[in-house]
Amino acid sequence: MTLLNQDRRLVFHDRDGVPYRPVRDGGTGRSIFKIKPEGASNRAEDAVHTEDWLELARAMLIDRLAARCQAFKGGPVNYLKFGAQKLSRYELDPEIAQALGIPAAGNIDEPFNVFSRAAIEAAMDAFDLYQSTNTHAELFDGFGEPRDYWVRSTRQRKNAVFPTKPIAGFILQKTELNGGWGQKSDAAARLHNAGYIIVDQNDRPQHVPDQYEHLVRGADRIRHVALNYYIERAREKHESQVSIRASDIGRDLLVANAFPAICSALGGQKLQEMAGVYSVTNTNPNPSSATVFTYHLTSLEKAQTVTETTSSQAIRTTNLILYGPPGTGKTYHTAWEAVRLCLGDVEARPFLGDGRRNELMAEYRSLVDDGRIEFVTFHQSMSYEEFVEGLRPTTGRSPDPEAPQEEEVTSGFRLEPQDGIFKRISERAANDRGDAESGGLERTRRIYRLGLTGVDWQANLQRALTNKEIAWNFGGDTDWSAPEYEELEVIKQRRKENDASIKGNHATVFGTWLVRSGAANGAYVILTVGRNKVVAFGRFAGDYRFTPATEGAAARHTRPVEWIWTDRAGIDRAMFYETPFTSFHPVYPLERDLINWQALETAVLGVEAEPANARPYVLIIDEVNRANISKVFGELITLLEHDKRLGMDNEIRLTLPYSKKRFGVPPNLHIVATMNTADRSIALLDTALRRRFTFRELMPEPNVLRSDVDGINLQKLLRTINERIEYLFDREHQIGHAYLTGCDTRARIAAAMRYKVIPLLAEYFYEDWSKVAAVLGDTAQDDPRFLVREAIIAPPGLESDALSGVRYRWRVRPEASGDSDGGFDFREFEVG
Repeated sequence: MTLLNQDRRLVFHDRDGVPYRPVRDGGTGRSIFKIKPEGASNRAEDAVHTEDWLELARAMLIDRLAARCQAFKGGPVNYLKFGAQKLSRYELDPEIAQALGIPAAGNIDEPFNVFSRAAIEAAMDAFDLYQSTNTHAELFDGFGEPRDYWVRSTRQRKNAVFPTKPIAGFILQKTELNGGWGQKSDAAARLHNAGYIIVDQNDRPQHVPDQYEHLVRGADRIRHVALNYYIERAREKHESQVSIRASDIGRDLLVANAFPAICSALGGQKLQEMAGVYSVTNTNPNPSSATVFTYHLTSLEKAQTVTETTSSQAIRTTNLILYGPPGTGKTYHTAWEAVRLCLGDVEARPFLGDGRRNELMAEYRSLVDDGRIEFVTFHQSMSYEEFVEGLRPTTGRSPDPEAPQEEEVTSGFRLEPQDGIFKRISERAANDRGDAESGGLERTRRIYRLGLTGVDWQANLQRALTNKEIAWNFGGDTDWSAPEYEELEVIKQRRKENDASIKGNHATVFGTWLVRSGAANGAYVILTVGRNKVVAFGRFAGDYRFTPATEGAAARHTRPVEWIWTDRAGIDRAMFYETPFTSFHPVYPLERDLINWQALETAVLGVEAEPANARPYVLIIDEVNRANISKVFGELITLLEHDKRLGMDNEIRLTLPYSKKRFGVPPNLHIVATMNTADRSIALLDTALRRRFTFRELMPEPNVLRSDVDGINLQKLLRTINERIEYLFDREHQIGHAYLTGCDTRARIAAAMRYKVIPLLAEYFYEDWSKVAAVLGDTAQDDPRFLVREAIIAPPGLESDALSGVRYRWRVRPEASGDSDGGFDFREFEVG
């Protein structure tokens, strides 16, 4: 008799047949399961939470993670793992088993082979590791060179395609299998049926053979590809929604003429249930190759059920300075620290290691593109006006590219506050909702104001609410839905055909463009009356629509809107926006810096939604010691302290001198800086900065170099040079290992010494070449290795100058044709 029921969809048994059940925890205010990530402790703050049985089953049965379980008869609640400790057999709800692609019952003695997305991507990670470090060679070496069948990864990688046989073989832990898809058990067939795209070596999709009935086709194939390559990929990046164009699926699956079937599958309820999305919207016409389906992974009504930390967990801010001599890897370590801070230790772990540098930098660049990481280099002339905010001369044009622009700009200018990089990333971090975006407004979205005019504004408001749309009354009789009208300039030229005096900032041009395509789906829109009253708030939920004129009715230009709040009595604009609305333009974007998001949320949602788990942001400051710190940070140096950040016990907000706006630093903004000790000692660094930062020293590491490069011991070479520098100068002016890491031949070692190391030594010792010679072992000059000393003959008449003594010139030994040592003598550093 089964122990499963509607409220108990997964049951385990130990080897004695004693049943166990996963236990929910209500301590967070929600009834949740707690899952322990690999390598995590048993502390509550390390657990991953979920309310979903499907996610729990995936974690325990596929990912083999531990979750809190208890015997049916009672007793202690412990983290238990299937296949270890007590749990050896399971029973699973058939619907969940089908979704996961595993049997509804099984035991650890009869393991099932799961070609899940997680398992396939893990196999690809292992193959990447094999290619860089030869790990798993005992398995992958058995496959030989790949030939015909390749599979495309669903994640962003340097190399996106992998041979099918090694990937399937890693999951199955065997080397004897076919790589094609002639049989259901063949590698390409397994991967295809798991929702992966089979390609050639150049990442071109392959046609699915018609004769093989065991290959998944049709709507099921479309749904699985959409889920793997689009929806799950967006969910991994913590995005709140993802859009799929029908033509992209057609291109991936080589079914260019099947758009009705593609659109039916993408818009159907089955995919929505498979993906666990809250809602799906689509553009018109539908079906069409241009139809775009948008899947909302979060909603305003329901927060995400899986979070890695609870909303009450405090953010611990990192203020870190990496310091050391040049060439010790400070730039690489800042990239690693930035990625680690943004993703977390567990998610960033795959990017750690010398063999993963390309993957690390790809992830780093992705985070830069997302606005999560900013980079700035300090210099002697760096100022507060560049770093925080300053006055900059502007003409009549607005700095906002989405605002209506004057075409005839006067010759004069005015000074206006312009944000620096520190203020920009601080406000970006403060407005980030992270995985709590569903609990509040998305503060990175634009807000567009549309004015309701005339005595019948209430009727227009009611029509907008009833039809779930906004109407634009200045579009004329032209249908602006043609693709060319996505550009503002094209609309302007079309308008000029009727009125040559019309300019680009005219309402019939700029406003038409905003309603047509300028305002993105998901952006917010407010309906206003007069200059100070707001009566409705919503978000754009679809593309521009045109209704031709009929007898007695003018043409209509509309955009679908999801209305979030409305009140005919209205609220005062001053509650959340600093300046009155203008009557010059019926529709325009509000200025980002003038919006008080907290007040707006309180007004339209009824309560301010606190950011439960805002995503981390990182500002990297290179060469932090080269600038005048007090001049650059000014009064904001105090705000860097953890307990002075926004939301902390001792929160401080200051009024900025130019914009007169209140400003604070959010706790989710981390600062990672570097300083070169060869430029300035840490002892000379600004005392106020030293108190607010943690310092981590990075010194040369000879052991990371090869001990034998064509007979030269690079470790000995670097160690010897640095010991002599420390004896003659100090430890802060050593030579970093990065100067020699790329040297794989004697010629490259010689080039590094000639063009990098020796010039740096000359700079260190202020052109005192006798000390440079001492470092290189050339003081005696009995057998010059790198430098040659020559006596300088005194000019006529100065031979008897007793004070002058013998003077010398130094020169670097010249390169010799055909000499792999580049004219140098490396005998002191030979292997042996």
